[in-house]
Amino acid sequence: MNLKAETLAEIEKVIPQYPVKRSALMPLIHAVQADLGYVSDEAMAWIAAKLEIEPVSVLEVVTFYPYFRRKPIGKHHVRVCRTLSCALNGSYNVLDTFKEEFANAEGGKSFDDLVTVEFCECLASCHTGPAVLIDETLYEKVDEAKARELARAIKAEGESR
Repeated sequence: MNLKAETLAEIEKVIPQYPVKRSALMPLIHAVQADLGYVSDEAMAWIAAKLEIEPVSVLEVVTFYPYFRRKPIGKHHVRVCRTLSCALNGSYNVLDTFKEEFANAEGGKSFDDLVTVEFCECLASCHTGPAVLIDETLYEKVDEAKARELARAIKAEGESR
């Protein structure tokens, strides 16, 4: 596993901030995912060894929180809120539109590794749903037409590289 020097330094700085090493678990998982893009089995074993805990303790946390990913995702991450207010306003149709635009299954990467499209839980924008988070940018009141427009912008960026 090849973590950047900055990530390793951050990890070494974080661990002593906790009276019990295992309490640094979440910050370490976040740091590894920020660096690698996901948390692999190898990374979970490394974190466990670093914190002197069992690997299953890391796996439990990684699999409990939907924010953590166990496999690589596309260059862009499209997350469509599926909670009640967004669902009632059409988020299922919005997700289907993104899947159609990028020709990929929910949770999978597009054939060119450009995009991963998936549902997520509440994006805290219930009054302006359907809400969509693309990478770290929140889009509100996204209908099928807006989803197609956003997809075209992502594709255009991918083509310009």
